[in-house]
Amino acid sequence: MIRVLVVDDDYRVAELHARYVAAVDGFQVVGTARSAAQAVELDRALTPDLVLLDQYLPDRLGSELLPELGADVLMVTAAADAAQVRAALGGGAVGYLIKPFDAAALTDRLAGYARYRAQLGADRTLDQEQVDRALRALHGTDRGGRPRRPRSTPTGERVADAVRGAAGPVTASRVAAELGVSRPTAQRYLADLAADGTVRVELRYGAAGRPEHLYSWHDPGGPWADGSSGA
Repeated sequence: MIRVLVVDDDYRVAELHARYVAAVDGFQVVGTARSAAQAVELDRALTPDLVLLDQYLPDRLGSELLPELGADVLMVTAAADAAQVRAALGGGAVGYLIKPFDAAALTDRLAGYARYRAQLGADRTLDQEQVDRALRALHGTDRGGRPRRPRSTPTGERVADAVRGAAGPVTASRVAAELGVSRPTAQRYLADLAADGTVRVELRYGAAGRPEHLYSWHDPGGPWADGSSGA
């Protein structure tokens, strides 16, 4: 099991990300922290393998903690300016995921990290191809090199049309109900559409305090605006 510490100053977001992680085979959440000081303390006490680290913490910036954490770090933050991204990656973060995102986006990063660890796990001397393969696994470029094309299937096209035709932002549950597909299926296609910039995703808290993702049409001039699948 890959042991994960989740760090976010918003307990609702921390709980959401912890649920995302717990749903991925081979990963276990060992703790959550809401401040930089608590993150360092739990990193030392729990010795996780991976820390999901927010940038904006109440006492320090997350990127400032990188030299103090013994685990690998995946930045999970709304900080999207180039300087902060450079600071985090230059400080040793193994990845950078910008909020808001859904379970599929985080699952992709965790799957890549698991492959990366598997390829570097043995105590052995590596050749250049093995190092390159591990890095491709980490960054998700080890699956044939073709970009994801979420509208290349009938279901993907229907999901895109549902978002484009909606009067306002929609949830994965609403799209699933409208199309008669499962919520995970709708969510997977929506995550791919968000990844290529075709739809925009934002986070909203419901009455019960649970965050939900809202998807809206963003790029009618995107790569499949002519209705082709890109094949």
